[in-house]
Amino acid sequence: MPSSTGNGRRRADEAMGTRWIIEPLISRDEIDAVLAIEEASFTSPWTREMYLAEFDNHGVSYFYLARNTSRDIVGFCSFWRILDELHINNLAVAPEHRRSHAATELLTRVLEDGAKLGAKRATLEVRRSNEPAQQLYERFGFSVAGVRRDYYSNPVEDALVLWREDFS
Repeated sequence: MPSSTGNGRRRADEAMGTRWIIEPLISRDEIDAVLAIEEASFTSPWTREMYLAEFDNHGVSYFYLARNTSRDIVGFCSFWRILDELHINNLAVAPEHRRSHAATELLTRVLEDGAKLGAKRATLEVRRSNEPAQQLYERFGFSVAGVRRDYYSNPVEDALVLWREDFS
């Protein structure tokens, strides 16, 4: 399960210069930790059944976990590889570990491994109001290619469609 030690843990991570451990999700048993982060991060979280279906969709659906040095799961990224594209479905970090570079390391690994799988470009949707995520994606070379009106619910909000071309 993700750490629940709050801001003190985040400060400790930062003070120690924690290098996150990024690795694939290999066990269905770890989906509960993913769900806890999902529910803390999104207003319309994916369900356990959705994640289990994705977990079983080998060769298309991939998951990476960010762990701290205590091996607690503090973040995750799920994506699909379809032909030469990656579609990043979800990227989230537990609230107490945000702004500690876990998302940066997750996205770095996802793009590197995606390229090894044959992907040449990547796409994702992000809430128009989620400026911290937009800034992260911009640092990785993503740019706005379009808008999906009223894509998100709870609250209803547009999604910005971002693409990054030619990263292989």
